Amino acid sequence: MKILVINCGSSSIKFKLFEMPEENLISYGSVEKIGEEISIFKYSGKIKIEKQLKIETHQKGIELIAKTLLENEIEDIREIKGIGHRVVHGGEGFEKSVEVDENVIKKIEDYIFLAPLHNPHNLAGIKGCIEIFPESIQVAAFDTAFHTTIPKIANLYAIPYSFYEKHKIRKYGFHGISHRYVARRTSEIMGKGKYDINVITCHLGNGCSVTAVKNGRSFDTSMGLTPLEGLIMGTRCGDIDAGVILYLLEGLNLKISEVSEILNKKSGLLGISEISNDFRNLLPLYNKNEKVTLAIDMFCYRLKKYIGSYMAVLGKIDAIVFTGGIGENVPLVRKKSLENMEFFGIIIDDEKNEKVFGKEGEISKDNSLIKVFVIPTNEELRIAFDTYQIILNSNLNQ
Repeated sequence: MKILVINCGSSSIKFKLFEMPEENLISYGSVEKIGEEISIFKYSGKIKIEKQLKIETHQKGIELIAKTLLENEIEDIREIKGIGHRVVHGGEGFEKSVEVDENVIKKIEDYIFLAPLHNPHNLAGIKGCIEIFPESIQVAAFDTAFHTTIPKIANLYAIPYSFYEKHKIRKYGFHGISHRYVARRTSEIMGKGKYDINVITCHLGNGCSVTAVKNGRSFDTSMGLTPLEGLIMGTRCGDIDAGVILYLLEGLNLKISEVSEILNKKSGLLGISEISNDFRNLLPLYNKNEKVTLAIDMFCYRLKKYIGSYMAVLGKIDAIVFTGGIGENVPLVRKKSLENMEFFGIIIDDEKNEKVFGKEGEISKDNSLIKVFVIPTNEELRIAFDTYQIILNSNLNQ
């Protein structure tokens, strides 16, 4: 069964076509710079394509994807039985991936106020695919769904309770599809049931989050109402004293839009290093440039604090997992965030750690009480699997 996975950003579409349940990747690609004067289309399958053209809307981008698949991979659009869509915010309304209907679309629209930079574009992808692939089952997979199991003691803010009751202001968490994928893969590697494992999963990319997974379910996570809370990230500040924001607004007379720009796009690694938000640019300058060194050390320190706090929350820990572009490819971050934690039963094998780049592997010593793994995330495969299961169950219930 062919399953297409679509991930629509503000000006991009990423896609992968799978054969399920074999989990074979047939083709993949992206449409970038949608709405700009020149857009870029990339495709890898039976042939490779990279070309520049003007693509005004997400709808046009999806039409191009469908046309390319018909020319290279399929003979009929109906061969694609399901399309899985990544949706960033599902609020409190979605605990798992669901088949899209009018009610689901309405709820996603209702949560736009919680993710104004993401949900509208996710919806554009869903609506475009409904029109272009009318006979395919559309499935929405939510970044927030895995975190709906977080209890109130961990997901509420200590502000008047009425703000939660009236406006749903609380921690929602993100990267849930990734955290769920690596948590399930960890249970497989360790030969445990998916609900028989306690693990701390660290998703480290340009956006970063860490999750405490208790008995296979999310118990706490670092991102909050928005993706701004938690770890230091590429351009986001992460945790910050709310008084700093008040001072920027009142003491420095900055506009709300200016403060938002600073906290979301000019802070984090970029803000401290004053050079780059990309580890690939920063690593060669580590221990050579004072601000770069400080930025990386702060990044690792904040991560270490979260790992330590989640160890306290979970009690018994089976494993710690690194994923995402930084987690999978930067041994220095893995080493520094777990150094001097032998007392807690975490013993990194430096030789193993230095050899693991972008692939699955254990980087802890044999006598480490808590195992440490690098597991490349595969959110698209997780979405494809959910879509396949929904289609299968739908057919069984007919």
